[in-house]
Amino acid sequence: MTSMQAAVLYSGLFVLFFMFLKVNVGRVRVGEKVMFGDGQNERLQRVQRVHGNAVEDVPVTLIGLLGLGFLSAPVLLIHILGIALLISRILHAAGLGSTSGASKGRMFGTLGTALVMLVTGAACVWFAVF
Repeated sequence: MTSMQAAVLYSGLFVLFFMFLKVNVGRVRVGEKVMFGDGQNERLQRVQRVHGNAVEDVPVTLIGLLGLGFLSAPVLLIHILGIALLISRILHAAGLGSTSGASKGRMFGTLGTALVMLVTGAACVWFAVF
């Protein structure tokens, strides 16, 4: 597998993950009978934020992974970052999806995502310059 194939693999996995999050918002929306906005419904607000948080963090990180693939960074690095991001986002979704308060899933998911973003950004700079 080339580094570009590895980066595209995670792009595909996140497209599927985003579809899952989108369907989940629709499922909760129908179940709670809220067809527009959030209706001040906490459950709907949570699943919307799970989706929204992913939309805020994942695309820019995937651009970084694709950049690393384009620069022929080590395949193992791309896999480590991609897997860590996917696990972090799943933990975050499970944690925030189950409670609006603090949770271990939300905490570890947020920290993991931030770490992957930091390492991805630094790796992009490194492989572009050196």
